[in-house]
Amino acid sequence: MIETASGPLAWVNGSDAPEKTDINLGFMALSDCASVVVAATQGFAQPYGLTLNLKRQSSWANLRDKLVSGELDAAHSLYGLIYAVHLGIGGVAPTDMSVLMGLNQNGQSINLSHGLQALGVTGPEALDRHVHQSRSKLTFAQTFPTGTHAMWLFYWLASQGIHPLQDVESVVVPPPQMVAHLQAGRIDGFCVGEPWAASAVKQNLGFTLATTQTLWPDHPEKVLGCTRAFVDQYPNTARALVMAILQASRFIEDSTENGRSTAQLLSAPQYLDAPLDCIEPRLLGDYADGLGNRWQDPHALRFHGGGAVNFPYLSDGMWFMTQFRRWGLLRDDPDYLAVARQVQQLEVYREAASAVGIDASGSPMRSSQLIDGKIWDGSDPAGYARSFKLHAMSDSSPLLARR
Repeated sequence: MIETASGPLAWVNGSDAPEKTDINLGFMALSDCASVVVAATQGFAQPYGLTLNLKRQSSWANLRDKLVSGELDAAHSLYGLIYAVHLGIGGVAPTDMSVLMGLNQNGQSINLSHGLQALGVTGPEALDRHVHQSRSKLTFAQTFPTGTHAMWLFYWLASQGIHPLQDVESVVVPPPQMVAHLQAGRIDGFCVGEPWAASAVKQNLGFTLATTQTLWPDHPEKVLGCTRAFVDQYPNTARALVMAILQASRFIEDSTENGRSTAQLLSAPQYLDAPLDCIEPRLLGDYADGLGNRWQDPHALRFHGGGAVNFPYLSDGMWFMTQFRRWGLLRDDPDYLAVARQVQQLEVYREAASAVGIDASGSPMRSSQLIDGKIWDGSDPAGYARSFKLHAMSDSSPLLARR
């Protein structure tokens, strides 16, 4: 860690010194909290004058409530959670929220139960047949009603001709409880982050049907989230926090050995409390699906990618709002671009990235092709939201009923 007058110590001692130095930083027990944990525990925060107090949360709802109340200053968060709070979706009062940076891309999985596997339901076509021929609905779990896992599950099912709000039941289960719910037979499948999908495979409780990177290669996932009030009150702190986590993100990907040591760190009881052999393989892109297939994934979990992972793209935030609209969580189209500009803290990120030597001069919009062949580039969000064959864009949406 460089601590010269032109490096981190200049931020600590000069006019850019953080206004608040003790930061309560929330996280969930998931492999993609890695950069937050590494920043807090491996010496990346202290040169910027920060002490990061890690606070593991039991559910995304708890994390959300503590972010809004100020009990947490910032958190490893679901992209869609930040936008839902900002828009007042899900039974909470609208609160101005901020995305400071992306924490990771890729690395989530859709798993099915051993029971379905025994019935020969091991691929999309068989699942489609089973769903439409069975007298009882399958139950799928995701981790938060507006979260990434809900949106990936719904998008993947819909791409296979399965309506996620009509053809199956959807329930919310906190990530660390997924395996126990699967084992108890309360759910038939789930979408969750690692290491819980790998853990289900290791315990022979099911198999990985699809990874989320097959749905959208290099998709946005977790973010560093906070309230807008935090950014306004502590702008230097927000910038320093991004700088520290950027340094940690870069460190994790500097070498395979750094990735292995990160997996070892995460396995500790206070973080993931999971066996190393459930964490390390998929953290390093080594996948085994439980059906006898093994591969090195070209779009595995990544934390930095030269800064491409961390840039808070406007189009990424806008995409989640299009899915809220698609599934009836929003009754009307918001001003997609204006809302994204409110939430995505591009200026804070660019200043922090520049200070640690990461290029952040690129476009805040990016273009991607998803599993159904649709191109998302942020150019026509309202049209994109309306373009799907399967949707629930009405006031009678089951998701709106659960608000």
